[in-house]
Amino acid sequence: MRKALGEFVRKGDLVLLALCLCASGMGLALIYSATRYEHTTRYVVVQAAGIVIGVICYVLLTFVDLRHLTERTWLGMLLFNVVILLALIPFGREVGGNRNWIALPGLPVNIQPNEIVKLFFVVVLAYQCAALKERDLLSRPFGVISLVVHTLFFAGLNMVISGDYGMSLIYVLIFLVMAWCAGVKWWWFALGVGGAAGAGAVLWGHLPGYIRNRVLVIFLRNDPQGLGWQQEHSVMAIGSGGITGQGFLHGYQTQQGTIPAQYTDEIFAVCGEELGMVGCVVMLLLLAAIILRCFWVGRHAASPMAALTAMGYGGMFLCQTLVNIAMCLYVFPVVGLTLPFFSYGGTSVITLFVAAGLVSGVKARDLPSWLQDRSG
Repeated sequence: MRKALGEFVRKGDLVLLALCLCASGMGLALIYSATRYEHTTRYVVVQAAGIVIGVICYVLLTFVDLRHLTERTWLGMLLFNVVILLALIPFGREVGGNRNWIALPGLPVNIQPNEIVKLFFVVVLAYQCAALKERDLLSRPFGVISLVVHTLFFAGLNMVISGDYGMSLIYVLIFLVMAWCAGVKWWWFALGVGGAAGAGAVLWGHLPGYIRNRVLVIFLRNDPQGLGWQQEHSVMAIGSGGITGQGFLHGYQTQQGTIPAQYTDEIFAVCGEELGMVGCVVMLLLLAAIILRCFWVGRHAASPMAALTAMGYGGMFLCQTLVNIAMCLYVFPVVGLTLPFFSYGGTSVITLFVAAGLVSGVKARDLPSWLQDRSG
């Protein structure tokens, strides 16, 4: 055990682990404040347990050679993603309008399959991008179409089964980040934007009414039916915090429990109300440091597949952060996405540490210094 820990200290990414712990520690304090009005410590205990399990996973996954593992098991990972999403049909449990959860006997918390799917989705997509690039097919029609089909299959399957549009959006955004980092030519992105705009115009009338209302209320800001009440409470809480906030455990709305989803989707509003702009800046700096560290590790990775994996997880953190904060600031529709490392969620925080642990594994196998100058 001592030898293994010594090896982890020498090769693992201690910087990334420290950043993740700082972010999740601050998140734990905010979750405690946001759930204090319920007079229970259950949420804090579950989140703390998730962090401990996540750190253990982080250490163990640092020793995993992801490239060699994926070469042998990529098809199994792909099938696992399909099976675990399909499991939501007979075993799924609806929470907050989305059929996202599976309750396992004996466990005090529910499992969220589409959070787990994200992990393998990034790995398999990185393997696919690297294989196409090696064969000089990445920017050819076959290569681009195969990547798009892979992405849309899982985004669509998740949307149909669980109804979670937010998670499906994250799959698409992860694909865009990884495709750009892999070197797909820019004109494919321009073509994709045009195609997406056309498809959106055609499908607009077929979207569920509540989805259309969530989009319209952002642009019109005319809300006689109270469709944007969640975001209105969020913006009021953030604005009332000012520069330094109303004080930890003293936020008026937070302590009354009147911010919708205040310990999950709207944890940023809790930070804004109680810790003010200063707290929000600290939160954003921690997240930015985690994201940039992932990209740095990817830049120094020993193989294209490893590099794209690290950048894919960095892109996952980035996209989820931007969407969540834009949602809290009333500039993006409500899509039910949590803020990485800060929001409550046992499955979520474990998978985040697993993703970071896989990035640490990439860093443990980066190029030796005498080869780095020849890698580009």
